[in-house]
Amino acid sequence: MIIIMEPNATKEQIDKVVKKMEEKGFKINLNYGDVMTVIAAIGDKRLMQPESIASFDGVRNVKLIQEPFKMAGRESKQEDTVIEFPNGVKIGGLEKSVIMAGPCSVEEDLDGLLRVAESVKKVGGQFIRGGAFKPRTSPYDFQGMEEKGLEYLAKARETTGLLVVTEVMDSLDVPLVAEYADVLQIGARNMQNFKLLKTVGKYNKPVMLKRGAAATIKEFLLAAEHIMHAGNHQVILCERGIKGIDSSYTRNTLDIAAIPIIKKYSHLPIIADPSHGTGRRYLIEPMSKAALVAGAHGLMIEVQHDPDNAYSDVAQSLNIEQFENMMQELNRLIGRLNYANHC
Repeated sequence: MIIIMEPNATKEQIDKVVKKMEEKGFKINLNYGDVMTVIAAIGDKRLMQPESIASFDGVRNVKLIQEPFKMAGRESKQEDTVIEFPNGVKIGGLEKSVIMAGPCSVEEDLDGLLRVAESVKKVGGQFIRGGAFKPRTSPYDFQGMEEKGLEYLAKARETTGLLVVTEVMDSLDVPLVAEYADVLQIGARNMQNFKLLKTVGKYNKPVMLKRGAAATIKEFLLAAEHIMHAGNHQVILCERGIKGIDSSYTRNTLDIAAIPIIKKYSHLPIIADPSHGTGRRYLIEPMSKAALVAGAHGLMIEVQHDPDNAYSDVAQSLNIEQFENMMQELNRLIGRLNYANHC
């Protein structure tokens, strides 16, 4: 870490900082400038937190040289992580972008879910997504079909061969959801539910972690770090929009810049959710294209057989015809990007 002293810091104050860092096993390089002194301390940050040093008299600022997300960061692994499923589908690196699509909530109409799943398969998608457990802002809104919903998703997988992505909300439900799901989704509201993150970290099952609505990129990657620290390195990140200053036109602000930033600092695959990221049907296609061009490894899109009568997320769900028309455009773009990546 770099410790910047105040211009008027005394020799006694500087020596005190140096002595403390050396006691903790840090190697010290002192740089006396014309205005202020800079102390370069090389060692394990866990032995001395920056906040502790910042409280010393005469210290102006403390900066870390390395990022705090050790396992999720490129400092520990330069090559991209590629997550491979038993059926051969891969996410990450230079692999073809994947499509995860389906309704926000799994509802009582199994035939409707199967129609959506057949459509996802038809356009080349790899995953059916749907919520069996639904975290809702109001307790009076539809909360999901729970295990019955998981059974419906399993039926869709059996019928189409698609992989299942579904959310788990409680650490107690992880064993149940893991029986049915190919990917365990951690929703935006639970991004910093550390008990849940540690629980899914103990399973040998890919985890898709959604970014919290007010989370910084560092907080997002540190949430992934919790999963990896518990033993599970099969983490897929999902940019799904953050709270912006104008909610009149969009539900959230889809942070397209987060995609190349995360790819610069992390080896983990990242996908985008333009449905939650915008909350508006007409914005899903252009923002999907933008996310793919920015380097997203895939998209998560909400599709409903009857979106106007869906139990949740009506305004951001495409019907089957809209989805298939959009996918004609997106598949052409995915093909061009895939060709460029392998040239």
